[in-house]
Amino acid sequence: MQSSIIIAQSHEAGTLPPPRKLTEEQAKVASSNYQKYCSLCHGADRQGHVNDHAPSLRSKSLFESGVPHAILRPMSYGRKGTAMGGYLDEIGGPMTLDETWDLTYWLFEQAGVERLRLSTNPVHGDIKRGEQVYQKNCTTCHGINGEGVTAPALGNQSALAHNTDEFIRHAIQNGRQNTPMLPYKNKLSTQDIDNITAFLRSKALGWKEERTILRELPTPDQYVINQDGEDPNFDLQDGMYVSSKDLYKALSTKKKMVLLDTRVTSVWQTAHIEGSIPFPYYADLDETVAGIPKDVQIIAYCSCPRAAADYTINKLRRRGYTRTAVLWEGVFGWMNQGYPVMRGDIEGVAD
Repeated sequence: MQSSIIIAQSHEAGTLPPPRKLTEEQAKVASSNYQKYCSLCHGADRQGHVNDHAPSLRSKSLFESGVPHAILRPMSYGRKGTAMGGYLDEIGGPMTLDETWDLTYWLFEQAGVERLRLSTNPVHGDIKRGEQVYQKNCTTCHGINGEGVTAPALGNQSALAHNTDEFIRHAIQNGRQNTPMLPYKNKLSTQDIDNITAFLRSKALGWKEERTILRELPTPDQYVINQDGEDPNFDLQDGMYVSSKDLYKALSTKKKMVLLDTRVTSVWQTAHIEGSIPFPYYADLDETVAGIPKDVQIIAYCSCPRAAADYTINKLRRRGYTRTAVLWEGVFGWMNQGYPVMRGDIEGVAD
């Protein structure tokens, strides 16, 4: 145990100065933005795992090992293939670059920990051995292919592109305090921690950045799909939920309805069910309900698979929108069953 700790410390070289100090007004706005955009999944107190197994944003080891980009990048651009969408305005999100930076710094201030000066050098290890150790110790939470089950997707290529080897290694070694992620420094050898790190890094090969070309948002006259169609008359589970199978059948037979994509608008831009309108969970209802009739069946979906959609539909029901439902499987479940989505235009691919 003692030798393991000594070796682990060789990966660190002192501490970094605190991130930029926010003004009182910047901190106030950042705190408000956190509650508006992040608390639904990460928790009002940043505790994590409230919805969709979103990670804790107050874990000591996360912030002591993190340069600001470790927080800024997923907040700004999301994690492709996960429920984490991008919140930066240039990709369709609600926040400016300054606001994403301020929220990042606010999270570091709230964490109140010293940042370690971790090495930026690659961590070398036996990739094959690392895969064996990973499969034995990590798959229950992180998935066989690093896709994430009840914990972050470690094989996500955008995450691997933005996080250093030592950031990954530090998390394995020290865990994430107050979360199910326990430290492995006393369970695995230093070499096997290196091996897992090298295995995870190998999954970043072949990654390339793609930039979505933003579409024009639908106008109110486009909100109702199949305006001359019949009512779908869904048989809702628990008075709330419709299955992907039933929704696809209704869409295929041109039933009249309104489809709400309750995710952050940036992911609607990337892929959405045809005919849906961006209706993010954090939006002001006084603005977003304009043009949506109360006498038409409304279906909401998200990728959580239901947290943001449930939240939105419950708000609508309190406003008197009783003809409402939620897609049970969410958009990922919809896609996994082979049902189609509209893909956004990708730079270099669009006509």
